[in-house]
Amino acid sequence: MPKTVQEPMGRIITTLVITNRVDEGLSKRGFVQKDNVRSVTLKNVLVDTGATTLCLPADIIEQLGLEILKTVEVETATGISQARIFQDAKISLLDREGTFECLELPGGQRPLLGVIPLEALGIELDLQNQILKVLPISPTQTYLTIL
Repeated sequence: MPKTVQEPMGRIITTLVITNRVDEGLSKRGFVQKDNVRSVTLKNVLVDTGATTLCLPADIIEQLGLEILKTVEVETATGISQARIFQDAKISLLDREGTFECLELPGGQRPLLGVIPLEALGIELDLQNQILKVLPISPTQTYLTIL
């Protein structure tokens, strides 16, 4: 099971499994061998509340074979620039799974896990203990709401 690691200076680091969701779907339909479904386990992923979504270096996106969705303007520490958004990245974290877009990072940068996937998966930061907490989802209590 992927594990969250406590780091000094208030940083939360975790391990993610990311799978090409299109490959997975094709495998379930018998068009791709299960062994050919592209997937990576990423250790030392920084959980970053300053990031909106999953952010991956170009080499990992290429390894996963994710398809480009669009090019967007993004705000970085150095100003506004363009970045590519890729689709169908399935994240597995703390026994939760979901499929998300991911933003391509310039080469050599560390993968980041932003707030949208965390919220969608029902995972929150426990900053006091520097860990990730899984929110409840049961017949009596759930983080999912429709009001």
